[in-house]
Amino acid sequence: MAPELQMTFVGGLLAFVFAASMGVLMWWMLHVPRAIPQAAAKARRAVGAIKRVLVPTSGTLYSERGIELACRLGGEQKAEIYLINVIEVPRTLPLDAPLLEAETRAGDVIKRGEEIVTLRGLPVKGEVKRGRVAGEEIIRAAKDYEADLIVMGIRSEIRMAREILGRTSDLVLRRATCEVILDKRAVAP
Repeated sequence: MAPELQMTFVGGLLAFVFAASMGVLMWWMLHVPRAIPQAAAKARRAVGAIKRVLVPTSGTLYSERGIELACRLGGEQKAEIYLINVIEVPRTLPLDAPLLEAETRAGDVIKRGEEIVTLRGLPVKGEVKRGRVAGEEIIRAAKDYEADLIVMGIRSEIRMAREILGRTSDLVLRRATCEVILDKRAVAP
């Protein structure tokens, strides 16, 4: 004679859990996710690759909006935000000439930018740089930091058609070796 089968509560519970997990697994295997276009997949990978964002800041409203945009773009990936303020030293002075007022203002601008990024919970590093042409220093900093992206806020008021971009943003847009995003605030009607 065969021994009598006895079912306990624990045994029944284990059998139910096993059967339910197998059912969920089979459902998952049979429901293939919706296909997305290859271009969308590439764009998602490109945005996901943003790990270091360089943001030049001058303390203006539009450059602080650029910092905020960089935080939103890098938020999901917890990207590092690098802030720089470039002091343009006139060619008549040596690069290391003391410019106390400009250095103090640049330090305050970097502190304000760091506060904005810190509020978003992202890692931040701020630095004041000196150079003859701000655009060239921004490009150099992007290479030094191995930035994946440069985000620049640009002024919204345009006086002449050929002045859509300023000298700095034009140079960065033309010569940067990484992606560049320009943020222009909407003009009030």
